[in-house]
Amino acid sequence: MPNLIEHAAEVSAALALKRLDHAAVILFPQYSRSRLQQWIESGALTVDGQQQKPKYKVRNGARLVIQAAADVSVHGPENISLDIIYEEDMFLVLNKPAGLVVHPGAGNASGTILNALLHHCPALEAVPRAGIVHRLDKDTTGLMMVAKTLAAQNHLVRQLQARTVKRTYEAVSYGQVPKVGRIDAAIGRHPHMRTRMSIQVGGRAAVTHYRLIQAYRYHSHVELSLETGRTHQIRVHMQHLGFPLIGDPTYGGTFRIPANQPDVMLLDCLKGFSRQALHAKKLAFQHPESLAEMEFFAATPFDMQTLLDLLGNSEGDVQGG
Repeated sequence: MPNLIEHAAEVSAALALKRLDHAAVILFPQYSRSRLQQWIESGALTVDGQQQKPKYKVRNGARLVIQAAADVSVHGPENISLDIIYEEDMFLVLNKPAGLVVHPGAGNASGTILNALLHHCPALEAVPRAGIVHRLDKDTTGLMMVAKTLAAQNHLVRQLQARTVKRTYEAVSYGQVPKVGRIDAAIGRHPHMRTRMSIQVGGRAAVTHYRLIQAYRYHSHVELSLETGRTHQIRVHMQHLGFPLIGDPTYGGTFRIPANQPDVMLLDCLKGFSRQALHAKKLAFQHPESLAEMEFFAATPFDMQTLLDLLGNSEGDVQGG
């Protein structure tokens, strides 16, 4: 059978009488808990040749066997250029441009990062989501990590879940942001506009840290780091704080004319800035095999740097972070 995942392990005395799903996590650490539970429920993970429930108590010496079909992408490879800044056998790091969707979906059946990855590395067909570990919004630029093996993907996902992956962004917003702060506000699906997220009591916990890099008269250059990774988190949190990102019509960053601003070039840049001014500039995590600390940087993209230069020339630097 092609693309078959096969593993076997024996339950030790230390694991005897543990739940099957708990023992499986320990015996097969290269796979996520949710994946192992799915295999148990489907019968792809058996105990002494028998299908059992996740809560089944395993005995000392029991033989756990996995025979499961690997997830194969139904999407095709496409020859789309990728800006890969680092690559090795287990993972790669790329610098995503604006306008490129990460996953195929409604309205974007092709022409995505996933399609490009399948062309770049055909073996990713056997890795869920072509190895993509985390997403960036379509019009957000910057660093993404991609696992090239199932073991690497599970390891990197666990780092995300443990909040040990360091993701640092830069943004340009309306208003003068305070020098430093922490936004702790739960995020959920907007109750009336399903393509948007919003601050909601009972939503999923979301924490963003921010630091002012440079304040201008009417705008701010800000550094942000994610403690959690909710959909549209930075954009929603900055709107909540009262400082929406320039170019983000979804969350209040539509063009507004600063008072007494005669600089036509700056006004044209602000008016024509067609995406949220958000860039994932730094990514740090542990190597999925050696556990060495890995750190990557991506320079400010041209459109944001142009905007920052015009702000500096026209509004002057008010204060730094």
